[in-house]
Amino acid sequence: MDLGNLASLKLFHPEIVLAGTIILLTILDLVVANKRLMAYVGLAGCLVALGATAELYGTEPTLLFHRMVALDNFALFFKVLTLVALIAAIWMSIGSGEVKQVHLGEYYIVMLTCGFGMFFMASGSNLLMAYLGLELVSLTSYILTGMLPHNRRSAEAALKYLIYGGVASGTMIYGMSWVFGMAGSLDYAAINAAMAQGDGNQTGLFIAFVFILAGFGYKMAFAPFHMWSPDVYQGAPTPFTGFLSVASNAAGLAILIRFFYPAVSTLGQEGSWTFQAFSAVQWTDLLVALSIVTMTWGNLAALNQNNVKRLLAYSGIAHAGYIMMGLVVLNNDGLTAMLFYVVVYLIMNLGAFLVVMVVANATGREDMEAYRGLAQRGAAFPAVCMAVFLFSLTGLPPLAGFIGKLLIFAAIIEGQFYILAVVALINTVISLYYYVRIVRTMFLDDPTPEDGPVATTFSAVPLLGVLMVLTVVLGVYWGPLLDYSTGSLGFFMQ
Repeated sequence: MDLGNLASLKLFHPEIVLAGTIILLTILDLVVANKRLMAYVGLAGCLVALGATAELYGTEPTLLFHRMVALDNFALFFKVLTLVALIAAIWMSIGSGEVKQVHLGEYYIVMLTCGFGMFFMASGSNLLMAYLGLELVSLTSYILTGMLPHNRRSAEAALKYLIYGGVASGTMIYGMSWVFGMAGSLDYAAINAAMAQGDGNQTGLFIAFVFILAGFGYKMAFAPFHMWSPDVYQGAPTPFTGFLSVASNAAGLAILIRFFYPAVSTLGQEGSWTFQAFSAVQWTDLLVALSIVTMTWGNLAALNQNNVKRLLAYSGIAHAGYIMMGLVVLNNDGLTAMLFYVVVYLIMNLGAFLVVMVVANATGREDMEAYRGLAQRGAAFPAVCMAVFLFSLTGLPPLAGFIGKLLIFAAIIEGQFYILAVVALINTVISLYYYVRIVRTMFLDDPTPEDGPVATTFSAVPLLGVLMVLTVVLGVYWGPLLDYSTGSLGFFMQ
């Protein structure tokens, strides 16, 4: 079913709520003196949008606004993920010492606008809509990265982000122009139909898809499109860094899956949810190579990092490589594993950045020495939580990260990508070194007289507790999340 503009508004509730919240925040910023109120209004708007998203489950999949936006379980999954990340990031911002330095009104308005763009990255069924959503996310991310006043590191990170993002966006839209020239449309279904005929220039299509992958891969920090990530993670306010590390990756994954599966792949046997790449574009081999390079570079570069935010940036690059493994399998198992893993990654990575924020609030530092003897300096609970998150990021049982990696490894082994599985296993072992290094510093290194006490902010404790409990529980009782991930694979492909 293809709906027009007015009819589409009836099924556009989450976006309308989020847009209304942004407008309300803009008005409040002009008239309200207590800017802390903005955070609670933003939280309320995100919660209402989350409820509106939940109400759309069970709605018949359809295309909105004359085939520009898809409404299906896949889009709803990533909208829920984006809203959860927004709620967590706003909650973190309430207790952040860095965020208190910025203009709070602008900060929350731009952050919600960034989430609004991610909605369209997940639901766009047309390359033009996907591009507009990605650009909205990119522009707001540049602003938030450079928002810390009188902070040279923040300004430098924003400039680098802008330059890298501009090059990636230009490369991507150039590739899209090639696809439009050969397929005659930017609509995913039309591109699929044109490729099914097999009349296109194979070399030209492959080059076009490499260009498009450069833009999509830039959002997920695939190597070699990852150069912005460490500087941005280090320079941006920590709550936004946590949001960017999970929500941006999730939105990049959504746009990547929706393009490379419904647009440039074809279903195998009916009802089997097994895809086949078109013979004109064998993109799976390229993704295997990118996955190996990404996870290896991320883990090796993280080994020598002393700044914890930069270390987590390189860790995020490595995890982008792990997630990408699910793309090459071309079946239901690989897709389910990716969706499951991205939820687990959101939980444990947000938790790790929340501990980074707690330490930075107390010490003003982000280097490894700031974590020396953390458990003995009045921060035993954050230290234990950090250990749980880091062990889960490594993939150790019985934590949620282990189940996520197990599902991805099972999918690629079943798909007979044995070399990829061996490389991923070696990289997992390498990552254990730098994660355990932080844990050892927190629990085994004795604090010096210069290391003062670390007080945990009141707002951080409940969120830390929830994230840690979820990390543990999903490691032993993962069935509901796995079922939810499997049920979110309903693409609207007509």
